[in-house]
Amino acid sequence: MAFTTPKGRTRTSLSEINVTPFVDVMMVLLVIFMITAPLLESGIEVDLPKTKTVKVVTDEKVVVTIDKKQTIYVGNDPVNIHRLGASVLDQMRGAIDSPVYIRCDQSVPFGSFAQVVDALKQANLTNISIVTEPLSTRGSS
Repeated sequence: MAFTTPKGRTRTSLSEINVTPFVDVMMVLLVIFMITAPLLESGIEVDLPKTKTVKVVTDEKVVVTIDKKQTIYVGNDPVNIHRLGASVLDQMRGAIDSPVYIRCDQSVPFGSFAQVVDALKQANLTNISIVTEPLSTRGSS
């Protein structure tokens, strides 16, 4: 914006905003988010079995995970097999009809998987689903 002085000279105003510090801060935030986003998404590493029929679920549900070391998790918290039923019921907050999803590494022996299912059934949980991975997303192993 230009304006004239009483002597007839033209001056410009200094009302421009310096955006360089803003850009610097935004670049730092971008780098931080790019580094931390994959870490937040990782969760518990499980090599799921492959199947042809897979139903995609977008809702947040109670998930029981059995990893390669046969450690049992409810959500992201490790749980003893003897407290599994009570822990899942606490997560469900009284909604016994809600589904419970089991994520189990394919290298886990069937006996360990059966013990988890049995512990859930002893807690009167009957809506149990098994999480698998579609064949098309993984290469042939």
